[in-house]
Amino acid sequence: MDSETFLSTSYARIRAVASVPPGTSARTLPSPSTLSQARSTLPTTAALLSGRGPEATLSHLTSDIAPALAGHNRSGRYYGFVTGSTLPVAEAADNLVSALDNSLQVHLPGQSVATEVEDAALRLLLEVLGLGLGLGSGDENGRWEGRTFTTGATASNVLGLACGREAVVAARLPPGSTNDGGVGELGLLGACAAAGVKEIQVLTSMGHSSLSKAASVVGLGRRAVKELRYSEVEPWRLDLDAVERELQREGVASIIAVSAGEVNTGRFATTGSGDMRRLRDLADKYKAWIHVDGAFGIFARSLPATSEFARLREFTAGLELADSITVDGHKLLNVPYDTGIFFTRTSTIPQAVFQNPNAVYLSTPTPSSGPTIPSPLNIGLENSRRFRALPVYAVLLSEGAAGIADMLARMVRLARGIAGAIARDEKLKHDYELLAASSTGDEKDNDDGNENTHIVVLFRARDEGLNEKLVEKIQASGEWYVSGTKWEGRPACRIAVSSWRVKVDEDLAFVKDRLAGIAKEWKEGGK
Repeated sequence: MDSETFLSTSYARIRAVASVPPGTSARTLPSPSTLSQARSTLPTTAALLSGRGPEATLSHLTSDIAPALAGHNRSGRYYGFVTGSTLPVAEAADNLVSALDNSLQVHLPGQSVATEVEDAALRLLLEVLGLGLGLGSGDENGRWEGRTFTTGATASNVLGLACGREAVVAARLPPGSTNDGGVGELGLLGACAAAGVKEIQVLTSMGHSSLSKAASVVGLGRRAVKELRYSEVEPWRLDLDAVERELQREGVASIIAVSAGEVNTGRFATTGSGDMRRLRDLADKYKAWIHVDGAFGIFARSLPATSEFARLREFTAGLELADSITVDGHKLLNVPYDTGIFFTRTSTIPQAVFQNPNAVYLSTPTPSSGPTIPSPLNIGLENSRRFRALPVYAVLLSEGAAGIADMLARMVRLARGIAGAIARDEKLKHDYELLAASSTGDEKDNDDGNENTHIVVLFRARDEGLNEKLVEKIQASGEWYVSGTKWEGRPACRIAVSSWRVKVDEDLAFVKDRLAGIAKEWKEGGK
């Protein structure tokens, strides 16, 4: 079989394995027997020495490996982590990415339109997120000249802290010494010594674990991350008074990391534009950097502008005042892994950090026409880069702002329906407890998880014995999947709705029925 025939038939075989027949539901997890069978087919070292050939290898992949993979792209009921599915148009675009296999590292407008497609995708996404077109047209809040794709929120957070580190140290260098360069040129120790900086701290509230990882990677250290939680009741909120006190420390430079939203609860560190305006004023006064980890929460800005979602849009108001923003595409935008996005206000700071020096062969020719686009290898971590922008570009064109808003609205409605049922449904409220239902501490805010709920629902079983086994019992059926976590030192169950496949009424009825069934079985002694 020639290569073209093999490829054309292989796509059909792959779709036959990945497709879900109409009227059926895919398992979220493979069965234990399927996993065992797949493991038994993995080759020994000796078997690797002789090639099987493409046809036999494809049969192994479709018959043995594919059935033993998680089903989050085939089921709308995979509620673990924050795991999106892949929209059909994104899958098609990703197949095109593999088929043509372009590496986006240098902007070469005379040879490929790829970097311009990437830039168009980033500008379209800025519009969908209500952050402005990023064209530097004069609106200071709409200028996001530093923009790039990454492998995910972790990489984007690394970029955010690296850029913040560069900026806060450079802001403290003596006049005239900036010609010698900042951290990117002198190194962290040399630049901090020149700037009189003895410590760089990262101020946050319930920051994602990747924030500490990023702090380690960029040389600040995990202990540089300081939790400034508003209260024990609302630990996701950032204590702005505490932030102000920390910013006043002599010889200490600060990066403020705003969580939008927090991964266990989906809650937001700020309550609206007033909080962000105060942070912006403080950052300007004390030469701090504001980074927003908006991996999934920032998409609340893209919800329909109606009263139904007004509270969520209020929580994300003012995020445009940040210096840098992390976004994940493979979560709520429902494009393939691994797709992250990073925005920052100026391209000069990421270039100071990530520039490839002394490599003439990697330089960008002076364009005779078209937009001036920095080469991606000079504003991000990777040199060689997959064309991961194309599925994002395809989704934005296919769905448009209205289609994306509708998809996000379905996610929120299902999450709110589940939260409301746990809090108020007679068949559930006596057996389960909704957690973290408040977002501001105001009495009006205790609405049993409706207005405040984005896409995450945190709850536990009231019976301690059942609570210990709740996640295990949910996952055992393979029909749906949730994540286990801890809240206030006790086990808790976490549902994150993030798939385009959501069917609000059908999925809500399913979850209510299964939760009621689990509680009933437990009380009847089916432990």
